[in-house]
Amino acid sequence: MKQKLFDELVEEAASCTRCPAMCGRSAVLSKLNGSPKARIMLIGEAPGRKGADRTRVPFSGDQSGANLDRFLQSINLQREQIFITSAALCNPRTESGANRKPTQKELSNCTYFLRRTIELIDPTVIVTLGSVALEALKRIQYHELNLKDSAAQIHTWQERTLVPIYHPSPQVLASHRRDAQQLLDYQVVAQAIKCS
Repeated sequence: MKQKLFDELVEEAASCTRCPAMCGRSAVLSKLNGSPKARIMLIGEAPGRKGADRTRVPFSGDQSGANLDRFLQSINLQREQIFITSAALCNPRTESGANRKPTQKELSNCTYFLRRTIELIDPTVIVTLGSVALEALKRIQYHELNLKDSAAQIHTWQERTLVPIYHPSPQVLASHRRDAQQLLDYQVVAQAIKCS
C-alpha cells in the first residue's frame, strides 16, 4: 500500500506545473530517492544542476554528493538505509544556468510534496541539510529552530527526531562548516539514529 501511494505521489510530482520557472524541468522524486520503508530521511535544498538534476539521484554526480557519501560512510550509514528528498523537487537556476536558491514561492509550492513525502515515508529521524531544508519544515509545522543555533543538536519535531546540520556543498565546507566539524555533526546524527 505504501509503495502504491508513493508511486502516485511520484506521478503527481512529475506532472506538477506550479512554478513557471521550473516548467520543463523534472522533479527528482522516484525509487532512486531511497526506500519508502526507510526510518531515516535526509532533506536537502534542491537538486543540483550537475548532480541530481542530471543523475536523477539526490546528492549524486557532484561534489556535494561525494561529500555526503563520505560523511555517511563515517557513521556506517548506507544509502539503502535512508530516503533523500529536497525542499524543492526541481532544479532552480539563474538565466545563465547556474544553481540558485529556490524562491519563497517555489518552496511554498513544493511544501505539499514535502509534507506528503514525510507522511508516506514516516521516518523516525529527519536530518535537514542546510538552512533552506530546515526552514521548509517550518511551513509544515512551525518550529523556532535556526541552523546557526541548532546545528548538530537533537530536537523533536512532529513527534520525530530532528537533527539540523549544514549542507555538504564545497562552498559551505570552505566558508561555514569545515570538514572536521561536519564529521563531528554526523556523530550526532548517528547518536540520534541509535536512540530512536
